[in-house]
Amino acid sequence: MNKRVDIQDLGLMDYKVCWDYQEALFKSTVDAKIRNRREDAGEETPNHFLFVEHPHVYTLGKSGDMSNLLLNEKQLTSKGATFYKINRGGDITYHGPGQIVGYPILDLDNFFTDIHKYLRLLEEMIILTLAEYGLKAERSPGETGVWLDVGTPFARKICAMGVRASRWVTMHGFALNVNANLGYFDNIIPCGIRGKAVTSLNVELRKETVDEDEVKEKLLKHFAELFEAELKIKTTQL
Repeated sequence: MNKRVDIQDLGLMDYKVCWDYQEALFKSTVDAKIRNRREDAGEETPNHFLFVEHPHVYTLGKSGDMSNLLLNEKQLTSKGATFYKINRGGDITYHGPGQIVGYPILDLDNFFTDIHKYLRLLEEMIILTLAEYGLKAERSPGETGVWLDVGTPFARKICAMGVRASRWVTMHGFALNVNANLGYFDNIIPCGIRGKAVTSLNVELRKETVDEDEVKEKLLKHFAELFEAELKIKTTQL
């Protein structure tokens, strides 16, 4: 089993360009697994973890409800935002500047074949990272992602999640609000959940900005521990 994970920070990248890149990595891994099964090739399958920041964009998952987008095409344009229907689970979410988006493209055969465990460990990675900033983050029963003040009238979501998996290969991932413009969430019913607020790390810490590179370092530290992974930082060349 190959537990090495190649880490790439793609910087600011258009959502569709990044989606295509994810799909290429995903397909390459799935194709290798198919060759191994058909030809007993013994080919080692790679694992990737992409960090990225997107320009303003709304994405709707396979089971999402279009009515949860509260803008028409003209209003989207006026806000400098784009919209895509995509092939992950979950409903509608927002990505934009000030948000750390992570896309692990892992062959879970290299780790464990349990998609629920995979989601719980991604949540745990976020929870442990936020704990380093003095925040008690939690899971909310029946709702993916990571929340603060669960079970109270002040419950608010700080990290959204939505993944796709095929042949135990994952793609898509999580979006952690660090220095996010929360006004963009007013244009959707986030994840299709009414009456729940959204927050950002800088808001919770009462800071103008939080060092995003520092947050990424903490995320990777906890990811490596939870997945027992060996991380390899790659220089991005697209």
